[in-house]
Amino acid sequence: MLTGKQKRHLRALAHHLNPIFQVGKEGKNENLIRHIEEAIEVRELIKISVLNNSIEDPKEVGEWVAEESGSELVQVIGKTIVLYKESKDHKTIELP
Repeated sequence: MLTGKQKRHLRALAHHLNPIFQVGKEGKNENLIRHIEEAIEVRELIKISVLNNSIEDPKEVGEWVAEESGSELVQVIGKTIVLYKESKDHKTIELP
């Protein structure tokens, strides 16, 4: 579980990142989770965008993706989700 200070630090780091995944009209699926798990292991911090044509609520998508992928939900702002998971092999982010 992340503390408030750690979340603030991660939000600052994520500010300049571009979303690498998009959730569209197909919504949540296992294929999306598999790709997110692979990407988050390498990057540790990722952004996901929920497109306008999606019927899913971004907060629900963020919570579901975090739970299924074993990552921490850092922030949901608008239609952008920020996730963090400490990498086993490629650790680059030091949390305060």
